Amino acid sequence: MIYQKYIRSSPLIFNETSPVFEPVAAKAYRTLEHMIVTLKLAPASFVTESALIDRLGLGRTPVREAIQRLAWEGLLDVRPRAGIAIAPLHPGDWLRVLDARRGVEVVLARSAARFVTREAADLFHDAALAMQKAVISGNVLAFIQADKALDEALALAADNPFAARLAAPLQTHSRRFWFRYKADTGLAESAEHHVALIRSILAGDEDAAGKDAKRLMALLRGHAEAAATR
Repeated sequence: MIYQKYIRSSPLIFNETSPVFEPVAAKAYRTLEHMIVTLKLAPASFVTESALIDRLGLGRTPVREAIQRLAWEGLLDVRPRAGIAIAPLHPGDWLRVLDARRGVEVVLARSAARFVTREAADLFHDAALAMQKAVISGNVLAFIQADKALDEALALAADNPFAARLAAPLQTHSRRFWFRYKADTGLAESAEHHVALIRSILAGDEDAAGKDAKRLMALLRGHAEAAATR
């Protein structure tokens, strides 16, 4: 109810990636997050708030809210009189992210298999299809968007906002590392593991969903270990 009230009272704009309207602050956050994940905002670089406002074409308030949220998630570092620092990418940190992420992903997967609704099932189907199309076309950016959509479907289906809020920034950090170190060769294998997880969730098989989540985290950890030894 609180979220619905926020939606009704906030300025809305059309989200081109889906046929819905969303608050301007949400749009600012989603756009900035995508720019950070896909390295359009280079790791360890500096940017100003005014430059981001100009780049996004949105108002100061929603952009500032997005910056604050991304700073809390560890993707930005607001430094008075120095600007805004984009989080650096140290390969060894990917392992730390995945160690923190593994347990909560299993919780979300098992819970999603138990509580998945028709609405969430449709989102899972859409994410799986988008991933498969991205693999066929070799479109890494489309794959990144599909992966984000899958994480959002998982959060919705699991009906556990505490676990979802814990997982979300870790998922974003992990996605950023994957884009930097594995995007050139990892599409098909990653899609296979994600689709297996989706199938188990939609089948309502909690044990299988938990195992598939562990397998996905193990795959990512293997990539992270390889990146750390380069």
